[in-house]
Amino acid sequence: MNINASIIDQRLVSIVNDIRQKASEELRIRDESRLKSLAFVYLCVKTILDLDGDDAFDCLTEGGGDFGVDAMHISEEYDGEFTVNLFQAKYKNNLEGSSNFPEEGIENLINAIQYLFNPAARLEHINERLLVKVEEARSLIRDGYIPQVRALACNNGLKWNASAQEAIERTGFGDQVTWEHVNHERLVKILQASRPVKDTLQLSGKAIVEDMEFSRVLVGRISVTEITALIERHGERLLERNIRRYLGLQGNRVNEGIRHTLTSDEKNNFYFYNNGVTLTCDSFSYNALQDGDYQVRVENLQIINGGQTCMTIFKTLREPVLLHQNSQAFVLLRLYQLPRDNEGLVQRITYATNSQNPVDLKDLRANDERQQRLGMDIQQLGFNYRRKRSDTSTRPTDIITGVAAEAVLSVWRRKPHQAKFFSREHFGKLYDLIFTGQLNGAQVVIAVQLYRIAENRRKRPEPTDPGFVRYASCFIAMQMGQRLLTDMNVQMKDISHQNFQLAQQLINQNDEAYFNASVQDIQQALQDLYGEQEISLQQLSATFRRGDLISRLP
Repeated sequence: MNINASIIDQRLVSIVNDIRQKASEELRIRDESRLKSLAFVYLCVKTILDLDGDDAFDCLTEGGGDFGVDAMHISEEYDGEFTVNLFQAKYKNNLEGSSNFPEEGIENLINAIQYLFNPAARLEHINERLLVKVEEARSLIRDGYIPQVRALACNNGLKWNASAQEAIERTGFGDQVTWEHVNHERLVKILQASRPVKDTLQLSGKAIVEDMEFSRVLVGRISVTEITALIERHGERLLERNIRRYLGLQGNRVNEGIRHTLTSDEKNNFYFYNNGVTLTCDSFSYNALQDGDYQVRVENLQIINGGQTCMTIFKTLREPVLLHQNSQAFVLLRLYQLPRDNEGLVQRITYATNSQNPVDLKDLRANDERQQRLGMDIQQLGFNYRRKRSDTSTRPTDIITGVAAEAVLSVWRRKPHQAKFFSREHFGKLYDLIFTGQLNGAQVVIAVQLYRIAENRRKRPEPTDPGFVRYASCFIAMQMGQRLLTDMNVQMKDISHQNFQLAQQLINQNDEAYFNASVQDIQQALQDLYGEQEISLQQLSATFRRGDLISRLP
């Protein structure tokens, strides 16, 4: 028995219990063996993409008519492109971990990629959850955005065989599709990422070391080959969550530039072309009697900026020839020894050095004064505001910051298209718009409750619901908020703990009526926009993404 395969198998037992009800209601999956396979897909999606539980489950498309795609996740468009993660999982109860990912599974993924991303191809015999996501991707393609596809073959065994690899190479997909193998070994490495890293960094040349109050700073130069070895030794533990959001070499302008430099005659100028990497640690030590080329011992090392650079270096230099050729390529290194008891300082430095990359801004804002104040205010209303990530499942009284941002932006700021499709900016450029100084806990809770009603219906629509319900949850929540304000005879700014119970009562009594009336609003707006012509799912996706309807809604 493989110990890591056993660890994952044990973890699936609790996951099955967590997702059993949702699997039954949303996917009609009740068989125990299928539930275990579904739990494995869910674990892979949640771990690799670093998603909350609800978001990870929303990616699942397993069932009849899934084209061999068990889960699908679409990123926001960025720099003219968007990334699609396609998961196919094969789970065996044999825990030896010795079986290859089946060749048939690779062929199914190849066929899915060839078919699903061609907007002209007709979609027949496809399940509704996958259809909605595919049409969203096709809508983006028709708008001129280029899909970068990440195909993830997941199992609790070995990688696919040589024959499957030949099938991949015959596709001619080129750089637009990347293939990754995810198994129990990789999952366990990521899940164990919290263990501290203790290692020695081999620097090159001179370095500057300075004491600053209770902190120390080292600025020096490190070889890209040393970076490669460091990632090889520690991987996910060193990069924490960053590796799960690695943007890849293909289709990412910055990372492609890094690779190009390392494989060209410009490799020795890499130091001048790259912004460098920033690391933090609890302590570092070195032989100060040397003139340079220090060996620096570090404890609890973490890369807080430059994770993309490090991963691209690692992935590029895995070829022995390139590793040797880049022995004289270096990168700027900044190492900060920070007080162990000052987590806030670490957060602020991480935010400042990563503010150009919005991937983790939600976490970086967790200790913001406004977030802390909202947490206290929401707690007094009987709810729990989860400012930081947690592996524990959410309860009905839990409010996650990402959900709060989307709900407030939809319901009270009347920007549902930005709420749905610009989540990367919710804690960046849109942060001050969403979390104004006047926003209080009652307003957040009410917005989230209305948003959840619309979201639950999006995930589990009634047979009589129009097709656009799958795309319009943020718009519906916005209209529901307006109806609630009308019934309360107040403006949004007047909602507080004083009339919170009245709002709760009205929502509980009128949730269905609010929803249906809001759907009628949107149906009328669509008719005003398109007349009597038939509206395809691709058109619907594009319409709600652009916010064309907002000016036509009451």
